[in-house]
Amino acid sequence: MFPSKFEYYAPASVKEAVALLSKNKDAKILAGGHSLLPAMKIRLANPAVLVDIGKIANLSGVRVGGDGLTIGALTTHAMIAASKDVAAQCAALAEAAAMIGDLQVRNRGTIGGSLSHADPAADYPAVMLALSAEMKAVGPKGERTIKADDFFQSLLTMALGPEEVLTEVRIAALPPHSGCAYVKFPNPASHYAMVGVCAMVTLDNKGAVTQARVGITGAGDHATRATATEAALQVKKLDDAAIAMAAEKAADGLDLLSDIHASAEYRAHLVQVYAGRAIRAAAARAK
Repeated sequence: MFPSKFEYYAPASVKEAVALLSKNKDAKILAGGHSLLPAMKIRLANPAVLVDIGKIANLSGVRVGGDGLTIGALTTHAMIAASKDVAAQCAALAEAAAMIGDLQVRNRGTIGGSLSHADPAADYPAVMLALSAEMKAVGPKGERTIKADDFFQSLLTMALGPEEVLTEVRIAALPPHSGCAYVKFPNPASHYAMVGVCAMVTLDNKGAVTQARVGITGAGDHATRATATEAALQVKKLDDAAIAMAAEKAADGLDLLSDIHASAEYRAHLVQVYAGRAIRAAAARAK
């Protein structure tokens, strides 16, 4: 099918993009286009106006500072996967980016577009939750920062307002003796996560856990944290038995999806298995 008719604008600045969104109430932002354009082709989405932010300067790239990483919203998945700075500071993000779709998708799709779409099976949300990321948004009232815990709300719904533009993602540097990892069980056709888990673990000098965060995607209608697993990881010695016990709680409290790809019961099993794998990999890096 062909999309319905729409007006097209290509602003040169974030300020201009925000003005266009404010003026046109039925407008959608176009970034890489890998989420929006397919939806438009089958008329699942019918925006009257497209605001293409692809020509706005300074919205792409990875910047390193003493306090962590800043990633422009138009940075492609391929750029993130290939970044030595990302791999060195938060390996889980590089791993997630490298698993997205196929080569063509990774070369065009952007981190800002993916996060703004808030697909329940996307890879990045689990990583954002586990790494305590913050999203910077610009709207008519200026800038604001949204914590990852508040960003993902429900199916295809996130905390950005209709007149706001996501401009960058900030990930704080991990404390010493920390490790993070992302693993997933992919849909064999789309490569979306049927279940994806990101774990971040910080250890003290004696090997006790001082901090743990676990993000889960693909299992429910939006990404969420496995808080029961996080609590169970607060142990004096993070050995295989402790990891197994914590992983068993990974599906606790989750409203699991059941669809043609997997039942809720199977997803619960996958969540436990992949939580264990992510935690083991993160702990190994922390050590």
